[in-house]
Amino acid sequence: MGSWNGRVEQALEKLDSLKLLRSLRPIHLADDTNTDGFEFFDGLCQWDRASVEVEISETTFHKWLLDIPSPGDDLGGTGAADTEAGVWGGRFRKLILFSSNDYLALSSHPAVIKAAAQAVQKHGMGPRGSALICGYTSYHRSLESSLAELKSKEDCLLCPTGFSANMAFMTAVGNVSVLLAKGSQPSIDERVAVFSDALNHASIVDGIRLAEKQKSIAVFVYQHCDMRHLNELLTNCPMKKKVVITDSLFSMDGDFAPLIDLVKLRKKHRFLLAIDDAHATFVCGQNGGGAAELFNCANDVDICMGTLSKAAGCHGGFIACSKKWKQLIQSRGRSFIFSTSTPVPIIAAAHEMWRRRAIWNRVQDFRDLTGIPVTSPIISLIVGSEATALKASRHLLEFGFHITAIRPPTVAPNSCRLRITLSAAHTLDDLRNLTAALSQCVNFSEIGFYCTSWNARL
Repeated sequence: MGSWNGRVEQALEKLDSLKLLRSLRPIHLADDTNTDGFEFFDGLCQWDRASVEVEISETTFHKWLLDIPSPGDDLGGTGAADTEAGVWGGRFRKLILFSSNDYLALSSHPAVIKAAAQAVQKHGMGPRGSALICGYTSYHRSLESSLAELKSKEDCLLCPTGFSANMAFMTAVGNVSVLLAKGSQPSIDERVAVFSDALNHASIVDGIRLAEKQKSIAVFVYQHCDMRHLNELLTNCPMKKKVVITDSLFSMDGDFAPLIDLVKLRKKHRFLLAIDDAHATFVCGQNGGGAAELFNCANDVDICMGTLSKAAGCHGGFIACSKKWKQLIQSRGRSFIFSTSTPVPIIAAAHEMWRRRAIWNRVQDFRDLTGIPVTSPIISLIVGSEATALKASRHLLEFGFHITAIRPPTVAPNSCRLRITLSAAHTLDDLRNLTAALSQCVNFSEIGFYCTSWNARL
């Protein structure tokens, strides 16, 4: 939006006058990575199963079934924990993961492994330091350019994690009001009004809390995906600087933000629209551009946060934005400034991204097998009480499925759920076996009715 461009430009001028603008100066590292021959997905291969087939020790298995707290030291086979394992010995049990965020099964793909291995053999971990000191390399710059193009944005800033990306953005938003304030602290009218969905990710919430504590923003929380409530809050807010931030695909419910309606409100109220596209990036849209590409509104989204630790099968986060916003965030986003940059092998591996059709085939398979109208690879089956969710999770564990019970404080009381995430590496047989086990502890017709009612309400 034009008014926000002007505010960011004024904030940068103020930083420049204070000698507080910070620059990224990439260290050149030769990149001769060659992953030819692995870049197409013609069906499941042996390596794909490594991303969904795991083993846990019998000790871990039985502690899980009995809901015994564990510090994570019961690895089985060797170690001090085996003395308490007793009758279970050092045996292991195979499970099928239906709880991972590795949607495209890229974490175990040879192209990803090869890219990381070649980079680590040539450069080790790369320069160790924050991006503003020595940790920013030609690898980082190249990936930023690719992500900016993917997200239809002018530029992009890599961050150590998706969490730090949201924190850095919210800190920078708060700094706009601080830098443009007439006094030492922004007055209430000079602060930025931030409108946040009630179910936004914890990283957005914590970033907002930090900016709020610094008295640089005012926070307005709207009911989940409720555009009438958001419109009411926007209409009644006298503050001039407005930002709306939302997850694009909600991680605990599996529903999409109503981006088309948000774009309409953006034109009406002239706010800055920011989305956390962590669970949709590389998965949704014809080119993997995420939820904004899926709903054909990429040019109407001003700021797009994302992650490389889910569908990309790697690690790290990013902020796709304009060049001016990038310069502001790299100068004032503390979680970016004071963090060591992502190691070069991880950045090299993150260049290898593809295969979206398979994951959506699995979504359709689950829909066909259960009748539940799921709309994304995140399937949230709300079962109610914590005891019911734990019992269902243990039931699935006995059948060889790794699906954890999601309970407070992650979700509200009495909305405990089984959170199932699908992967391109899952087979139709995996889903048949899973749904057969699920049918013994979940009533699909009730879940289906709930989901239909919920989507209608949206």
